[in-house]
Amino acid sequence: MPLSKRLSAEFLGTLWLVLGGCGSAVFAAGVPSVGIGYAGVALAFGLTVLTGIYALGHISGGHFNPAVSIGLWAGKRFPAADLLPYIIAQLLGAIAASGILYLIFSNKAGFVGLGGGFAANGFDIHSPGNYSVVAAFIAEVVLTFFFLVVILGATHKKAPAGFAGIAIGLCLTLIHLISIPITNTSVNPARSTGPAIFVWIYSDPWAVKQLWLFWLAPILGALLAGFLFGWLSGDEDPGPGKQVVGDSDKSDEDSVLEV
Repeated sequence: MPLSKRLSAEFLGTLWLVLGGCGSAVFAAGVPSVGIGYAGVALAFGLTVLTGIYALGHISGGHFNPAVSIGLWAGKRFPAADLLPYIIAQLLGAIAASGILYLIFSNKAGFVGLGGGFAANGFDIHSPGNYSVVAAFIAEVVLTFFFLVVILGATHKKAPAGFAGIAIGLCLTLIHLISIPITNTSVNPARSTGPAIFVWIYSDPWAVKQLWLFWLAPILGALLAGFLFGWLSGDEDPGPGKQVVGDSDKSDEDSVLEV
């Protein structure tokens, strides 16, 4: 598959993830009496990844997350040469989604700005549960680690074909159920960057100042998972015949959903 098409799929998939996940938090989580709450937001994030994987995974691998791309590289499932283009496409998708959300949100009657946070990730006073930077860092490292373990396991050549999207979507839902009160849940640097930029432009720079954690912690967790899973599964040396995400010459038996 040409790189241009794969990058377009990553842009669209990340846009869909941020639009659906953050959009549910911005528009529907706190509606009086009928709001979807934390559980609804968690499900929304899971559903965006699940549907995005089945819609676009056969084109790009369905990463939609810089930490996933980096973790797959660490697990020898993704070529280093494609890392930077994928991450740029993911960031652009997240920023575009945040722009769409802002256009909708700012045209609501009584709109007074983004003081509510715009679904941005944060710690200390910007954590929904007032969790410290240490708690936020630990949560993001550990949860991203397990997210990549599930991704690497569900897309392994020995895993049942065709079910990866379900496992990954449910895993992301579970991660959000655990950590929305801690950081608003990132495990995805692109998802954190899009809303943070708009909070910075239209309200306050706090989200951008705290953004370092939501790059460093997910990437660290992803790297740990990638290196460990290679050892755990015996895939440390894939060998010359092992295909990686991004190859255009996969055989039919290797073309099951990959993330």
